Amino acid sequence: MKKRLFSAMLAAVLALSVLAGCSSKEKEVSSDSGQTDGDSKELTKVVLNEVAHSIFYAPMYVAIEEGYFEEEGVQVELVNGFGADKTMTAVLSGEADIGFMGSEASIYTYNEGAEDYVVNFAQLTQRAGNFLVAREPMNDFSWENLKGHLVLGGRKGGMPEMVFEYILRQNGIDPQKDLSIDQSIDFGSTAAAFAGGQGDFTVEFEPGATSLEQEGKGYVVASLGTDSGYVPYTAFSAKKSYIEENPDVIQGFTNALQKGMDYVQSHTPEEIAGIIAPQFEETDLDTITTIVTRYYDQDTWADNLVFSEDSFDLLQDILEDAGELEKRAPYEDLVTTEFAREAAK
Repeated sequence: MKKRLFSAMLAAVLALSVLAGCSSKEKEVSSDSGQTDGDSKELTKVVLNEVAHSIFYAPMYVAIEEGYFEEEGVQVELVNGFGADKTMTAVLSGEADIGFMGSEASIYTYNEGAEDYVVNFAQLTQRAGNFLVAREPMNDFSWENLKGHLVLGGRKGGMPEMVFEYILRQNGIDPQKDLSIDQSIDFGSTAAAFAGGQGDFTVEFEPGATSLEQEGKGYVVASLGTDSGYVPYTAFSAKKSYIEENPDVIQGFTNALQKGMDYVQSHTPEEIAGIIAPQFEETDLDTITTIVTRYYDQDTWADNLVFSEDSFDLLQDILEDAGELEKRAPYEDLVTTEFAREAAK
């Protein structure tokens, strides 16, 4: 159960946090500051642990590639956490200064009683990033078409699976009775399993969905991001103490992200893909462009980073609907909009 996972995680973090240093407060001087006057600029190193490395998070990579963080006095060290539980552990233990993950993780740890809990300060994506893939094209697809079929889903308690089940219930479909959902396959392996003949449908993150189409093994028939509505899928967060001690760093970091958001709002998918391509050297530019376009067309990225109370309430509705939330957490404790609102000015 997700709750037990975070209980174990918190116990381990208590021991790790004693040993954690304050390396993130180190100042590093760089002559490559992004300034045109040739002066060096003092940069604050920030360790950013991301839940996964995905084109879904394009505005962040635009900010990195365009030098927006350096312009704001921040030197980002990007680390892939390979999962929200690992990213949260890194933040709570002090191994990372900022975490980028689904905000459900902050709710779980808060409810477990963490004293120096994690606060969300900037929302990046406002749509789910998954797509439903069928074996044949279905131009007139309806969620009713899933009844009686086997779907390769996500792990229990994870946002992809919870959003999927939320959509099913919104369409009058019982996830436990009206279809079969295989949750035994590891994240990242479902596309290969589907291509190998398992399941009638699969819920895929990118680049899995596009890869299946390119191979002629599957066809995207629905967007979970579109059909679930505006969901606060991923956000940036840090421990309460870090935010209180480093408000200027958090503001500079958020300002840089806002510049990345501004870029994707004012440029084409082709231009966005060209900027972030160095982050995905294993993927050809045409595929990156296809994926960016898919996310662009479904309004994945808002024009600001403000994490609204309505979005937070919807997130908790989804968690409750999935049976993963025993008590609701207060918005005023787990979200601050101060930095995002300032960045959007």
